[in-house]
Amino acid sequence: MVSKSVLVTGGAGYVGSHACKALAAAGYLPVTFDNLERGHADAVKWGPLVVGDLRDPGAIQLALTEHRPSAVLHFAAYAYVGESVQRPADYYANNVFGTANLVIACLDLGVANLVFSSSCATYGFGSSRPMTEQTPQRPINPYGWTKLSGEHLISHVGGTQGLSFAILRYFNAAGADGEGDLAERHDPEPHLIPRIIQAASGTLPYLDVFGRDYETPDGTCIRDYVHVTDLAQGHVRALDHLLSGGQNLILNLGSGEGHSVMELIGTVEELLGRKVPLRFGPRRAGDPAAFVADPTRARQLIGFDTPHSGIREIVATAARGFGLEVDQAVTA
Repeated sequence: MVSKSVLVTGGAGYVGSHACKALAAAGYLPVTFDNLERGHADAVKWGPLVVGDLRDPGAIQLALTEHRPSAVLHFAAYAYVGESVQRPADYYANNVFGTANLVIACLDLGVANLVFSSSCATYGFGSSRPMTEQTPQRPINPYGWTKLSGEHLISHVGGTQGLSFAILRYFNAAGADGEGDLAERHDPEPHLIPRIIQAASGTLPYLDVFGRDYETPDGTCIRDYVHVTDLAQGHVRALDHLLSGGQNLILNLGSGEGHSVMELIGTVEELLGRKVPLRFGPRRAGDPAAFVADPTRARQLIGFDTPHSGIREIVATAARGFGLEVDQAVTA
């Protein structure tokens, strides 16, 4: 009988905790493996918590031996682009060496299925057209390079040693659990939508907008925002695919829709009924004008869907995660 236990590295973090909830709803037992450096123990609600660090090979070996999972969902990583530029060695040690330790442990202990949380940061510069899985991967920051290194390692091992894998390159994770069980909690908060909400609520004095002279309709950057609940469900679908004997996968997970910075600001102002104080500055180096996914393959191969990724639902659930009231009539 296939074990219903699934080890979730980084399961106390933002996307990982939402994935644990989705796994439990699908009948799996998520076992969270997290060092709690950036995760939250109180976000582990649907299975046991193992406190450990992937940079410690013995810790991951022990967790796999004790829980004997049928698969691993691998979210554990440092994921701040700016920080990766300042601390590249830390990012390689955590993201690349940690992934290598995990892969070796899976091979040693016969865990044959791995779902890897990768990133659109592996593509590098954006494009005016939606990005497919064949878009050249040319990262422009250490974070992107560490994710691409993880992809290469997993692909090579899968090709020579029989590890079944799904590599999921997702775009901008956003929103929060619609039932209020989980929220986005980063300190400091690097993501745009929470920062807009914080500026609207007075937690931040203003929102910095970097560049308003891009070749976009309103001059600000366009990105693809995918609700974290939809991302979590995509991981469950990829896991189901592997456990049923499906082929290895490399997929984009995104909504396929782009939204500009000013559009997001307008949506927050409408839903919260508050103005967002702004401070405009020059473009940041390396920021492309547009970055939007083509999720066609994910839809075709695993039935990936994004019913929660409308921008109003993303903003509304994110705002409720901060304890803010949103007018239901406005979100309809």
